[in-house]
Amino acid sequence: MADGTKTIVTNRRARYDFELGDHFEAGIVLTGSEVKSLRQGSAQLAEAFVKLGRDGVDLVNCTIPPYEMGGYANHEPRRMRRLLLHKAEIEKLRKGTEQKGMTIVPLKLYFKGGRAKVSFALGRGKKTVDKRQTIADRESKRRLDRVMKER
Repeated sequence: MADGTKTIVTNRRARYDFELGDHFEAGIVLTGSEVKSLRQGSAQLAEAFVKLGRDGVDLVNCTIPPYEMGGYANHEPRRMRRLLLHKAEIEKLRKGTEQKGMTIVPLKLYFKGGRAKVSFALGRGKKTVDKRQTIADRESKRRLDRVMKER
């Protein structure tokens, strides 16, 4: 929070399921009730993904629950939300996803300077063997940290 950011939700499975490459940051087009719901700290990125269309980039399957005090003017929880990027960034994403097996994975949803932002990266899905290697590396690091702490 020292740099003016307030994290709402992170996608912890993304680093486990994907090998991540280039990272990006984009603003999100939201309605008023969505912003209020996010300020309460409720959202889910677990099943979300970023989709490149002809007319722009969208965040799909990100769940922002309805605002409790919204009344009749509430929003649909799982609607597609437009991401705000420069043309050069969109072209970089387009070229990245044209490679076999590459996808765009949302990592974090947060407020930065009062504006809602999403952080995402180009990623390639890991195979089961790679996931086992990640777990083994994590366990060995933990063991090493314990040994160093005991000394």
